[in-house]
Amino acid sequence: MTSSFDPRDFRRALGNFATGVTVITACTPDGVQTGVTANSFNSVSIEPALVLWSIMKTSGSVEVFDNASHFAINVLAADQIPLSNHFARPSDDKFSGINYEKGIGGAPLLQDCSARFQCENYQKVDGGDHWILIGKVVAYDDIGRAPLLYHGGAYSAVIPHAGAKPKESEATDAGKAKNEKRLADNLYYQMIQAVKRYQASYQPMQMSTGLRTIEARMLLTLNDFGTLSSSELEQRIGMPDNDLHAAVEILCRKEWLTENEEQLTLTSAGIEQAETLWNVAHERQQEVFGSFSEEELTIFRKVLDAV
Repeated sequence: MTSSFDPRDFRRALGNFATGVTVITACTPDGVQTGVTANSFNSVSIEPALVLWSIMKTSGSVEVFDNASHFAINVLAADQIPLSNHFARPSDDKFSGINYEKGIGGAPLLQDCSARFQCENYQKVDGGDHWILIGKVVAYDDIGRAPLLYHGGAYSAVIPHAGAKPKESEATDAGKAKNEKRLADNLYYQMIQAVKRYQASYQPMQMSTGLRTIEARMLLTLNDFGTLSSSELEQRIGMPDNDLHAAVEILCRKEWLTENEEQLTLTSAGIEQAETLWNVAHERQQEVFGSFSEEELTIFRKVLDAV
């Protein structure tokens, strides 16, 4: 158990909790707009309808949220990673080139989200280095698009859980047989189950190297592509700016990575570590697919390419 609170390690531990990704927007009475990316959104109450989120006290957007009568919570959809990164970066005009409409109190409403909540300012609570902003929901849109997720310092996506098989069931034998046949014939279900079984054994092997999945992906990508800028690496592996910089700092401390004017390059030790990761992946692949013939694997690859 870790009792000391190194901010970097604490943030890393918090990253194990998967969340959605939102862009919170507001507009002051004199027309000053702002938008910030946040994963701190959560529900508080149904009656009355209250939600909350938090913002760093040092954020330049605090004054706008203080002076605005309302704010909007735009829950991002799975294909809106560029929008998340856009609002996570400082900018003189964050809404330049962004499609939006005006909501209640002038708060910008982004298009093609998963859901949107329009809130009137209800309460502001001191939360350490953050302000906790509670809003009363006065209108919402349940658009229902698949949401963008954040987990382990990287963007992720929803895969529905197949559920666990009960040890005992009151279902009839005919019902169980019918359900099992349907699932056996459902190729999407079978693919999801296969990926979960593969990951169940592979991830502990990868974690044994002392790296989180996103850090491992950074090493593997840089090993193949050579020197990349921070923005190029961010686009290739799909992670937020702040977490990319945190992971870069970790890898630089390990002396596996060098950063020069935002150009990232692996050191010889980093290349060696990346090759170790590839070997781990290859060993797991051989363990799973080694018993198949080359002809069978060719067919398997053909099916995957087609899907």
